[in-house]
Amino acid sequence: MSRDYAQGIEAAPADLIRARPDRSITGFAPGGRVSTHLWGANRSVFRGRGMEYAESRAYQPGDEPRAIDWRLTARSGETWTKLYHEERERPVYLLIDLRRSMQFGTRTRFKAHLAAEIAATLAWTGHDGGDRVGATILTRSGLVEVAPSRSRAALLGLLKRISDGTLLAAETGGEAAMDAALKRLTRVCRPGTLAFVISDFADLDASEERELRRLSRRAHVTCIAVFDRMEAGLPRRGGKLSDGRAAVSVGGLSAAARDRHAQDFAKRRERLAALCARLGMACHWLSTEDAAASVLMPRARRATA
Repeated sequence: MSRDYAQGIEAAPADLIRARPDRSITGFAPGGRVSTHLWGANRSVFRGRGMEYAESRAYQPGDEPRAIDWRLTARSGETWTKLYHEERERPVYLLIDLRRSMQFGTRTRFKAHLAAEIAATLAWTGHDGGDRVGATILTRSGLVEVAPSRSRAALLGLLKRISDGTLLAAETGGEAAMDAALKRLTRVCRPGTLAFVISDFADLDASEERELRRLSRRAHVTCIAVFDRMEAGLPRRGGKLSDGRAAVSVGGLSAAARDRHAQDFAKRRERLAALCARLGMACHWLSTEDAAASVLMPRARRATA
């Protein structure tokens, strides 16, 4: 039985399916830390036994005879060995924050809605590139973990779980802390994993920084911070805020109070940017007014901002 979804607040599964990028976008950058999201065929930066030729080097004791580059050996008079790009799986993990602080928005959509579409865009990109995609979802009632898989059925199941986390009627209870989710993600990430952390980082503290540091040692981490214009700066005049059902009037705040609010946001942004720079992690900021697909082209977004 179909149901209606609150537009801009609840992310319908159909919306997350439509978040699939153009099929010409087939996966992420093949290696290194992802400062921008490039795409193309995944080819390992490692050398080993595989199908695609990488280079030849001088023969070393222990090399297999079948790997000898006979043509180069004949031309040079010295024995050379062929090396190939090693075929390696590279899982993609998404950590998606859909907790209470994400259930807010004054322009276009809620932060949780944007986070859901960003996650869907990244999940489709990894899936279409042949990567296994898994997720840890922070909801208002705890953690939801989805094991990495490359099957379409598993991906659709992941999108449904993300959608469920945005529902207004979703069950609420004890929220999991971000540092706990990061700790669990670190345990399941293999070296070389691509890990995307999608959150507003509203509770960024020393414990969360410590866990991000540990995660960055095992995975190539990209932090995607979502925010609403009202968080960056309050309007001079009061207005109305709504939870989707009822609205309340908010009186205008003093200039000093508005300045404190803006400074708190700027400090959190600077703290996250400094942490990412120190740990070699990529960091992108998206407003609730931005299109989720722009996460794949952060440079273009900055150029048109």
